[in-house]
Amino acid sequence: MDVEEATRRVLAAAEEQFYERGIQAVGMDTIRSRSGVSLKRLYQCFPSKDDLVATYLRRRDTRWRAELAEYVQAHADSAEKTVLAVFDWLGEWFHRPDFRGCAFVNSFGELGGVSPVVAEVARTHKQAVGEYLRHLVEPLGVSDPDGLAAQLAVLVEGAMVLAAVTGDLDAAARSRATAELLLVHSH
Repeated sequence: MDVEEATRRVLAAAEEQFYERGIQAVGMDTIRSRSGVSLKRLYQCFPSKDDLVATYLRRRDTRWRAELAEYVQAHADSAEKTVLAVFDWLGEWFHRPDFRGCAFVNSFGELGGVSPVVAEVARTHKQAVGEYLRHLVEPLGVSDPDGLAAQLAVLVEGAMVLAAVTGDLDAAARSRATAELLLVHSH
C-alpha cells in the first residue's frame, strides 16, 4: 500500500472514529486497525496524533464548508434565500443518523485548552464560516453587513449546539425563523 492510499484510509478511519467517539477516546491503535494500515505506515503518514487530528479537522472543514456552499447555491434563487438556505442545510444535516454536532466545537471542548493546533483549526473554521455568511449578506445591501453576519453566525452556532446537546433537531428551523426576522429588520 502506497503512502497516498494509506493516508486516505487513515483519514477516513480518523474522521469516523474521532467524530463518533471523540479524539481523546480514540487511540492510534484503533485508527490503525480500522484503516488496515500498519502502525509503521501510519506514523510515516502522520508522525503524531496531533498531526492526524489537525489534518482530520482541516479536511473536515474543507468538506463541510463545500457541502454547505453547494447546497446553498443549488437551493436559493435570491440573495435572501441564500442566507435562509444555510439553515435548511443545517436542518438536513441534523437529521442524518451520524450527526454528532459540530466537530470543531467538539474538538475544541476536548482539547482546545491544551492543544494550540486544535484551537487554531477550530477558530479558523469558525472564522471561515463567518466570512461565508458575510459573503452571503453582502448582496442584500443592508446597513451593517458585518453585524448581520455576526448575528447569523450566532444563530448557526446555537442551532448546532442545541441539536447536538439536547437532540432538538428542529433548532435549525427556529434559527431560520429568527434569521428571517433579522433580514426583514436589517433593511
